[in-house]
Amino acid sequence: MKEVPPPLGYLVAYKTIVHKETTRFMRIWMQTIFPSAVTMSLYFVIFGNLIGSRVGRIGGYDYMQYLAPGLIMMAVITNAYNNVVSSFFGAKFQRHLEEILVAPIPDYVILCGYVSGGALRGLLVGMLVTVVALFFTRLHISSALIVISVVILTAILFSLAGFINGVFAKNFDDISVVPTFVLTPLTYLGGVFYSIDMLPEFWRSASMANPILYMVSAFRYGILGVTDIPIATSFTVILLFVVGLFWVSLYLLKHGVGIRA
Repeated sequence: MKEVPPPLGYLVAYKTIVHKETTRFMRIWMQTIFPSAVTMSLYFVIFGNLIGSRVGRIGGYDYMQYLAPGLIMMAVITNAYNNVVSSFFGAKFQRHLEEILVAPIPDYVILCGYVSGGALRGLLVGMLVTVVALFFTRLHISSALIVISVVILTAILFSLAGFINGVFAKNFDDISVVPTFVLTPLTYLGGVFYSIDMLPEFWRSASMANPILYMVSAFRYGILGVTDIPIATSFTVILLFVVGLFWVSLYLLKHGVGIRA
């Protein structure tokens, strides 16, 4: 049998993990894809229609338009995160992760496979929520390059964050603690529903410590052309988090933290 050269073999391994991850969330799309569309529709109805008329215009746009980019980004964040944390912990719990770890492939290939699967789910749900948003408001793209780059980087970032949560999780409760007590509050306080210019000075300064604010602001700039944070600053923060979380994830995987006894 002809031996497969390592680089080609690594590519096959990467594609196999991505295929497994994609098949996994597509097979149960009623649990992984569809609920986000329903949830975001409720946000548009309640916040956009019922409350938006009282809020008025923000940044020159009506509230529904201002809200849409934040809701799209929120869907990308939660789905990218949840996909990787549940999948990786499930592999640990079912004891088939060892089969991947003993395979002659580098750790970065395994990591990239899981992260790509989570990012794909986040991007798919983000596109679905965008379609839903178009039923409620008009969206025009101010900068397609910024929109695409921000949403991809954000999906990768939170896939990495989900991977780290999956590494440390010891039971099913552990995979819900961070999303419930950390991710959800940061998302709601990350400028999804409001501009930080509406906040008092203290809370405006405190919001600057929230990394999600930079992602939401950059994505909103790409769509509407308005932002609370300079776009260069937003990209710098996002890239720093992506690089940092990647190396942390790779270190944990290489040293078998939470995986090997």
